[in-house]
Amino acid sequence: MAVEGGMKCVKFLVFFFNFIFWVCGVALIAIGIYAQVALGRTPVVPSAGTSGTPVAIVVLGVVIFFTSFFGCCGAWKESYCMVTTFAILLSIIFLVEIAAAIAGYVFKDKVRSVVQEGLREAMSRYGQDQPLTEAMDRFQQEFSCCGVTNYTDWASVGPFAANGTVPRSCCRLNTTACNVRPSPATVFDRGCLQSLEGWIKKNIVVVAAVALGIAFFEV
Repeated sequence: MAVEGGMKCVKFLVFFFNFIFWVCGVALIAIGIYAQVALGRTPVVPSAGTSGTPVAIVVLGVVIFFTSFFGCCGAWKESYCMVTTFAILLSIIFLVEIAAAIAGYVFKDKVRSVVQEGLREAMSRYGQDQPLTEAMDRFQQEFSCCGVTNYTDWASVGPFAANGTVPRSCCRLNTTACNVRPSPATVFDRGCLQSLEGWIKKNIVVVAAVALGIAFFEV
């Protein structure tokens, strides 16, 4: 009776924790989708590595989702094969999550160069790529910034160099001639590099913390 009760308790615990893993899988899918949408709103032209990160998070969430299904079914039906499959997959997921968290922390220190290069690329394509132009305007307005280091960066960009103006999204107050002969009194004098760098670092830390939290919970 004691052995039978103990097995029922183990069965219930395995089922319960797999349900929690299933919720974690759904959470990672949601985080991946949010990260993809957020990345699309920034003016930085994403590299293959950065643009693939949200997709990788979604894929990991889907894998955890189905792995927890194996665990739940294996515990409920007391299937040795399904529980073994679950244990193997969970071990692999654990290693991937640790690797992802380490990679995120390491990338955090390389954010500045990536962001600076991306912002300059976005500025050089301003007016030529409509989605990128809209993203740059929206970001400058939301973060009250202009250019990479400051508003004078626009003086080296195509049409703005010729007429001594900046995008209207740099204006403190959106008036008719606010972007003509810009000065700190009429346009934002802070560059977007610092703002975007801080925003990306904060989000990388959040994603890495979630990955580590789920990984140690799996242990």
